[in-house]
Amino acid sequence: MTEMDVWYEGELATRAVHPLNESVVHTDAPKEIGGRGKNFSPTDLFAASLASCMLTMMGLTAKKLNVDIKGTRAKVSKEMATAAPRRITKIQVDFACPHHLPADVVAKLVQAAESCPVHHTIDRDVKIECTYQWGP
Repeated sequence: MTEMDVWYEGELATRAVHPLNESVVHTDAPKEIGGRGKNFSPTDLFAASLASCMLTMMGLTAKKLNVDIKGTRAKVSKEMATAAPRRITKIQVDFACPHHLPADVVAKLVQAAESCPVHHTIDRDVKIECTYQWGP
């Protein structure tokens, strides 16, 4: 189990430090709820974590298949509930891979992406929609 340290920095901001490599992630609440909006909000980071995990799983599969997906991009957006409780209701992830790949490879990459641990952890009430584009 990995334990991370997270500190409240004041002004609706936090700092998280990873114990193994001391990398740091800062968050700020969005301006619309009184934050500074200088960094990712915690919910932005949550949505970005999904895309990052999906790309990582695609990368692992690509490596096993000996194919190149370097440069693949995920554009992520999230929608928040308009009524209480404040929560994410939808995450849209649009992938664009700059390489043309055979259909069987594409199917394996999509399966890997959609079976990532973060995807499986997100509550089923949160709608996750993904699109995939292959080639320039």
